[in-house]
Amino acid sequence: MKILHLSGASSWGGNEQQLVDAIFGLEKLGVQNIIYCFKNTPLEEYARKHNLTYTSTPKARLFSYKYTKSLSIYIKENTIDVVHLHTSNSVTGFVVADLLFKLKVPAVFSKKGISTKKKGLSIFKYNYKNIKKIICVSEAVKKSFKETLKPNNHHKLIVVYDGIKIERSDNKSNINLREKFNIQNNKVLIGNIANHTRAKDLVTLIKTINQVVNILNIKNIHFIQVGKEGKYSDNFIPLIKEYKLEKYITITGFIENAMDLLSQLDIFLMTSEREGLPITIYEAFLKRIPVVSTKAGGIPEAIQDHKNGLLSEIKDYKHLAENLKLLINNESLKNQFSEKSHHLLFKKFTTKQLAVNTLKVYKEILNEK
Repeated sequence: MKILHLSGASSWGGNEQQLVDAIFGLEKLGVQNIIYCFKNTPLEEYARKHNLTYTSTPKARLFSYKYTKSLSIYIKENTIDVVHLHTSNSVTGFVVADLLFKLKVPAVFSKKGISTKKKGLSIFKYNYKNIKKIICVSEAVKKSFKETLKPNNHHKLIVVYDGIKIERSDNKSNINLREKFNIQNNKVLIGNIANHTRAKDLVTLIKTINQVVNILNIKNIHFIQVGKEGKYSDNFIPLIKEYKLEKYITITGFIENAMDLLSQLDIFLMTSEREGLPITIYEAFLKRIPVVSTKAGGIPEAIQDHKNGLLSEIKDYKHLAENLKLLINNESLKNQFSEKSHHLLFKKFTTKQLAVNTLKVYKEILNEK
């Protein structure tokens, strides 16, 4: 079976990590995988570095004639069985290419996040007849995306949880967070790994820190936020000075292979307002780091409140702070959450399960031809 993984990503994020992790799992099941991406992108660089089969094209609009023509030629010359679409713009590229050049190959789309209801052309492309299945990363994503699909296409939705490549846990970061950022060893280190986007709601992160430090008067802590800066950085970074939190938080910016830093944390904190089901939670599970989070999207499908982590309502910074207070000096509870989450990861959220369930989707699509 030959699968073409189509991505229009220009940067690196959780979606791209999941794409390559899935490929490693699928290869073990005998599936032949090819990445089709843009030149001079992190995805191309990763594929080259890790000897993954790929082809790359110059950056272009995915609905352009030049791009869709070259995609059509590649699919037909390489007898692709299924096209796996990993980004929204790759859906556009596939649909236009199929309309213009009759690709005669089925597609599956991986839907990772929860977004607003689509309109116009977006409705058309996601309901396109030759997209045979839509893999949702969580039940929450499936429920949300139903609003975009016509009722007669709801049967296309299927949940396949993401999984992480366990071998990546062997990687050790060259960065010692406490040494690099001068954080005392006696401080409880609480980390957040998220690019600076609206969905990650880092304003609530700062409000939570303010609640812990200035209201609950917990001073033996330090927060570290790792992620790529962007236009939403200005929404939350000025609050650090406003709340006089400069001594209690470090904003690092982007750090490559941030997962490797997780083992240095005492607690992992997520304050997102919108999520599919982020792989950083699985990575924390793997590293045995307890998680405090909001109930955004599919997160409650991985974390049961007070069973293997602590959950709060979206934007409820006071409750998030209380949950942190509960964990900060409670080693027994931290260990309980960590061990339960670690066990759950191997039971449900590794690339082995991801690959097996994804292969079932491919086979189902091909059996329908």
